[in-house]
Amino acid sequence: MRRVVVTGLGAVTPVGNDVATMWRNMLDGVCGIDRIKNFNTDDLAVKIAGEVKDFDPTTVIEKRDLRKTDMYTIFALAAAKEAVEDSGIIGTVDPTRLGSYIGCGIGGLYSFVENTQALLEKGPRKVSPHFIPKMIGNIATGQVAIKYNAKGVSLSTMSACASGSNSIGEAFHAVKDGYADAIIAGGAECVVHPLTIAGFSNMKALSTTEDPKKASIPFDVKRNGFVMGEGAGVMILEEYEHAKARGAKIYAEFVGYGNTCDAHHVTAPDPEGAGLAQAIRVSFEEGGVKDSDVVYINAHGTSTPMNDKTETMAIKAALGDKAYDASVSSTKSMTGHMLGATGAIEAIVSVLAVKEGIVPPTIGTDEVDPVCDLDYTLGEAKKRDLTVSASTNLGFGGHDTCLVFRKYTEE
Repeated sequence: MRRVVVTGLGAVTPVGNDVATMWRNMLDGVCGIDRIKNFNTDDLAVKIAGEVKDFDPTTVIEKRDLRKTDMYTIFALAAAKEAVEDSGIIGTVDPTRLGSYIGCGIGGLYSFVENTQALLEKGPRKVSPHFIPKMIGNIATGQVAIKYNAKGVSLSTMSACASGSNSIGEAFHAVKDGYADAIIAGGAECVVHPLTIAGFSNMKALSTTEDPKKASIPFDVKRNGFVMGEGAGVMILEEYEHAKARGAKIYAEFVGYGNTCDAHHVTAPDPEGAGLAQAIRVSFEEGGVKDSDVVYINAHGTSTPMNDKTETMAIKAALGDKAYDASVSSTKSMTGHMLGATGAIEAIVSVLAVKEGIVPPTIGTDEVDPVCDLDYTLGEAKKRDLTVSASTNLGFGGHDTCLVFRKYTEE
């Protein structure tokens, strides 16, 4: 049985543009949600989001290539650069055994809108020749593969808000089943834009709270919608013996992946949480999670009335009484909901939590809804001797995922 370990991490988020900064800010309870700075919000009902701050794209690509590359791809390249350098994987693996799996929920929205406006206002000759390769949802995967000569397995997942976790989960199985020795896996998104704000707002999905620090409040009785975020997360998944032979730094062992569908509604979760419960069961069984394990769950925790309730039900349905022993938190309270990137970032958080034995907090939540009755870590990070961590994510269309990591100890 091939084992899979995490040997590199990279992140671009509203609370930091590298893993160390992101993690430190999360443990300190720093909120990355604020009033939108990148465009005028006067006509919008919602004026807050979790935007990436102080990010310089020229640290990732040449200035001349900026007009050819959508920002979601640039975010992916930045996170991949950090993860690859962190792992030291390049030069140690046959390129045909190195893969690239980067998920997204929407893709190059800014490029889509810009070229649509050009077509309508100035005619077809003004549509950029770079439009299609900037916009398509697989291009981050392709760009990362080109950058690192990853000629092996390649996949671009698009399962809404589960995209990042599906990408990482499918990469896990590809390494475990022998299709690759290492994969650059994660998710990216850059769609905090007037169009998406209007669309999500008009379907009553976004928080209407005006105070940015009190808008994303998972599990709170006053929660009223999610807050949009953006960024990218990438991790290097590597076959254990390969990593061990080259003396790689190992963050955690990746042991389980659940992937199911509610088959219920295009936007609403199964009211009983049955699909997610099954994803949790599958991943915990594959991961060999025992009753004696000390578990942390980074919940999807979107701060919507339905998600937080049904996710709580799903965790209880899957774990039974052991659900009350698990520490649970939602880091979306600090980043907002990063859509296709959110699963990747939350997987990274789960890896760091089990590695360091510390549970990051849910911030902003004051009064927990009685229907959300698990052990939520509120306000401040909490030290705990964790042996297992899990990350759960859901997406429009009914997608449910759960990723499970085990604390790694030298053998």
